[in-house]
Amino acid sequence: VQLQASGGGLVQAGGSLRLSCVASGRTFRKYAMGWFRQAPGKEREFVAGIPWSGASTYYAESVKGRFTISRNNAKSTVYLQMDSLKPEDMAVYYCATPATDYTYGRWHYWGQGTLVTVSS
Repeated sequence: VQLQASGGGLVQAGGSLRLSCVASGRTFRKYAMGWFRQAPGKEREFVAGIPWSGASTYYAESVKGRFTISRNNAKSTVYLQMDSLKPEDMAVYYCATPATDYTYGRWHYWGQGTLVTVSS
C-alpha cells in the first residue's frame, strides 16, 4: 500500500489549500482514510477522517467548520479542503489508512507528508 500526499504550500492566514492523497496497492473504496498533522515540537494529531462508505465524516474540534474531508473512489483519492487557515494550522499533514477493510481507525499505513505553511 502506498499513499502519496500533495497540495501543501505557503498561504496567508485566511486563505485556502486543498490537499490530496492518492492511494495505490489495494481496492481504495473498501478502506477508511484519515488526515493527521504534526507541528514542530508537537505530537502528531488527528485532523479528519472518513469511513469506507463516505457516509460520515469526523473532525478535530480545532478544524470543524473550516476543513472538509472527502473522497473520490474512482480516483483512489482523499482530499482535505482547508479554508480560513490560521497560523496554528501550520504543520506537516499526513494521510493514513487502516490495514483492515471496512473498519475505521487503527491507522496503519501513512503517506510521506506535505508541508502547510501559514503566514500571519
